[in-house]
Amino acid sequence: MKKFLIIFGLSFLTFSLYAQTENKNRGYILKVGDQAPDFTIKYLDGKTEKLSDLKGKAIMLQFTASWCSVCRKEMPHIESDIWQKHKNNKNFVLIGIDLKENEEIIRKFQASTGVTYPIVLDEDGKIFGLYAEKEAGVTRNILIDKNGKIVFLTRLYDEKEFATLKQNIEKLLK
Repeated sequence: MKKFLIIFGLSFLTFSLYAQTENKNRGYILKVGDQAPDFTIKYLDGKTEKLSDLKGKAIMLQFTASWCSVCRKEMPHIESDIWQKHKNNKNFVLIGIDLKENEEIIRKFQASTGVTYPIVLDEDGKIFGLYAEKEAGVTRNILIDKNGKIVFLTRLYDEKEFATLKQNIEKLLK
């Protein structure tokens, strides 16, 4: 019986540690401190630029999609608490990245949510796949410092985590 309890206890401990690790990465394939992978941004007006072209600025990437109810809940907070506050700061960039939808859907989505920050195309999900497991969900935010390093990651919308995101943005802009 004693051996059974020891084996059961070790098995439970191993499973618990695995579950915590899985929950901690929340579908990300990158972690805080990693260099943000470069990609080409395609804006709805046809303009393109590379993420690396924005080096020297604090960058917030928001992965989103029109079908995501949590995204729709979070986006007005991003608009009012982050975008409206920092949109005129030349050292800050906020880019919404729409997962696997076309320009027409994105334009309707942007209009229905009332957000004015740029939302760009990721029609094939390749940009998303640089940061998260391909089957992982949205909404998620990635905060990148002026050197291109990831400094904060969010998943879903949690008021406490969102407050910490805002605090991290403030620190980067000081």
